[in-house]
Amino acid sequence: MEQRYATSPDQVPTMTTTQARDRYLVEDLFQADQIKLVYTHHDRIVLGGVMPVTQPLTLTAPPEFRSATFFDHREAGIVNVGGTGTATVDGEIYPLPHGGCLYVGRGAADVTFTTVDPVEPAKFYVFSAPAHTAFPTVLVPPGEGTVRELGDQLTSNRRSLNQYIHTDGVQSCQVVMGVTTLHPGNMWNTMPAHTHDRRTECYLYFDLPADARVFHLFGQPSETRHLVVGDSQAVISPSWSIHSGVGTAAYSFVWAMAGENKLFDDMDGFPVTAMK
Repeated sequence: MEQRYATSPDQVPTMTTTQARDRYLVEDLFQADQIKLVYTHHDRIVLGGVMPVTQPLTLTAPPEFRSATFFDHREAGIVNVGGTGTATVDGEIYPLPHGGCLYVGRGAADVTFTTVDPVEPAKFYVFSAPAHTAFPTVLVPPGEGTVRELGDQLTSNRRSLNQYIHTDGVQSCQVVMGVTTLHPGNMWNTMPAHTHDRRTECYLYFDLPADARVFHLFGQPSETRHLVVGDSQAVISPSWSIHSGVGTAAYSFVWAMAGENKLFDDMDGFPVTAMK
């Protein structure tokens, strides 16, 4: 399991492009017939990429957990950003088509992933955080969460936000998760930008054309930097950092948070005119 240590805002202005990408960008999350795990010390979140192609893959606890199973002390939200697959949790099979979400609660013992068609393998994105309460495993099919329409075509940020794991939806200990899809012809996400000092948020960009990129903004509002992000790549956004971006084409992204509370609208916004 790869380790990413916590950073402070005053480190960002002196970072080179390579240093910033090494700290906050996960480029190789999905690898054929492998499970890739990245542990960030920001709120002790684990990002996982599970890509079964020719064989099932079982999510086991890495040695750093000091746990018998992955979910001994953790929960996770899982979104499939690839072809159709299935997740089996303690013997129960959950079909996960593209864009579907599965919540797995603390105490799950055996979690295995498979692909339906190896030509178009499933890609399961796992967002995990420590949990002190057990909630039941719940499947949410694509588009069946709480949908909020945001933005405007005139500002190129018209988007559909689908909340899956949140206070009025699937219950969790601290994970909040959903999928945002930009409407055709729109490129901006989360603008005006915001921070939320009480939670770390991670983005996984997907459904982005191979020749397109998202310019993801991060850092403090008065000291912004950017990362150039490709399809199926994830960004770790500390609680003190904005998280916004613009693409060269429309795209979707999984947003997921964990920290002090689960209030989706607990954020501190910044007008574009105040950013630098």
